[in-house]
Amino acid sequence: MMKKLIPPVVSLFLFFTVSYSYATELKKESFTKEQIAELASKEAIIHTSFGDIRLQFFPEVAPNHVKNFQTLAKSGFYNHTIFHRVIPGFMIQGGDPNSKDIKKRSMYGMGGPDFHVAAEFNNISHKRGILSMARSSNPDSAGSQFFITVADAPFLDHQYTVFGKVISGMDVADKIVSSPRDGRDNPLKRIEMTIEIVDKVKKVKKKK
Repeated sequence: MMKKLIPPVVSLFLFFTVSYSYATELKKESFTKEQIAELASKEAIIHTSFGDIRLQFFPEVAPNHVKNFQTLAKSGFYNHTIFHRVIPGFMIQGGDPNSKDIKKRSMYGMGGPDFHVAAEFNNISHKRGILSMARSSNPDSAGSQFFITVADAPFLDHQYTVFGKVISGMDVADKIVSSPRDGRDNPLKRIEMTIEIVDKVKKVKKKK
């Protein structure tokens, strides 16, 4: 089973980013407890034609990645991008601005913002439903592309930055990963997304 899953990991490096090599700024901030609490008070909803995927964030272990994702989402950066790589039994990947343009299909997986985010590898394992950041062979090369695992992938641990997880909508992720795809794992039909940052749903305590 492990041998079958190793090639997609390698391809994460190969397909992720060419244009990122031009980025010069490396984002690596320090955060107060209050700032981390503010980041943790938000969730994300990925809206797709298959339904919604709701995400919880882990700013305690990856504050720079969480802030980056929330900031990009609030700016509309992700809107009309697509899930450009789907690998059954592994993950779905999106967040490339090149994917907004159908004429740039050959460049899907190569784009991002004009900056990088420093790696924040942590001890959270890449289990099914984990939100993690794609990158090139340079650990500090994350930008905007992210992936959601649809199966446990512990071989990614300590190599990619986990910064959240799916709290509802894994059935949507399963539908996306099952979409017909070409030889480069690009879905044959566009799976566009918009991402909304919302306040965390407060759990109501049941009366005894």
